[in-house]
Amino acid sequence: MNHLTEKQTARAFGGWQQRFEHASECLNCTMQFSVYVPPQIYANQPLPVLYWLSGLTCTDENFSTKSGAQRIAAELGMMLVIPDTSPRGDGVPDAPDGAYDLGLGAGFYLNAKQSPWQRHYRMYDYILEELPEVLASRFELGKAAIAGHSMGGHGALVLAMRNPDKYSSVSAFAPIVNPSQCPWGQKAFTAYLGEDRASWKYYDACLLAREMGENLNIPMLIDQGLSDNFLEPQQLTRPLEEICRYQGNPARFRYHGDYDHSYYFIASFIEDHLQFHARHLGLDTASNGFLAKG
Repeated sequence: MNHLTEKQTARAFGGWQQRFEHASECLNCTMQFSVYVPPQIYANQPLPVLYWLSGLTCTDENFSTKSGAQRIAAELGMMLVIPDTSPRGDGVPDAPDGAYDLGLGAGFYLNAKQSPWQRHYRMYDYILEELPEVLASRFELGKAAIAGHSMGGHGALVLAMRNPDKYSSVSAFAPIVNPSQCPWGQKAFTAYLGEDRASWKYYDACLLAREMGENLNIPMLIDQGLSDNFLEPQQLTRPLEEICRYQGNPARFRYHGDYDHSYYFIASFIEDHLQFHARHLGLDTASNGFLAKG
């Protein structure tokens, strides 16, 4: 299970941008993922990791080629791990009409229960369990944080809320926060999970936050562009902010005029997010590197 094949590698900011392939037992297919390994890999101590979950239609390459995150990650000594957004390959089912919001590129970071999806579409378990195990076969990993965009923001929030022992912090750009109540989420959840909405709550950040109440204490940063054409139709960001404010949760929500849903938005504020996670991962952001031990 843990055999990795290196597909691409390139020098970047003193570290390495790499792409790997492996046979996934969880997803029953061959998966690819990207990593950025900072120069501090040679410091003989575990690397703090930020998992980045991308949005609808993306692969593992969108973030690595468009976000500009490698420079900051190199300065901070932070490893970036960018998985794909769904299983891929022959035999993996796709939306019968070729729709972009279901099937390939639209795994929604959940464990599907319905036919024909359940054999392959188990992205929740893949991100939480299998991918870290696969990485550990090659890298010495330290503490982990998680972040994402849109559908990936949904996945990051759900994974962090349900597993606060696994992630030191969570952040998101324009996340789908209430999929049970928006068109994207309702379509995907009906297909993957079925009509019984009782199971939907496990993958809905708003429902989880409401249920957790004061027990929701993971550090959280969310950025939202006000020119995002999905903001209102898909009910991005704001429903979760309302719940957090009502419950007195100190999660930070920021809104930015004129910014849209694109990677231009992400690239504009990604440094803030990496600095945010660095503080909770135990990195000394003032000296740009590992905190001294002792």
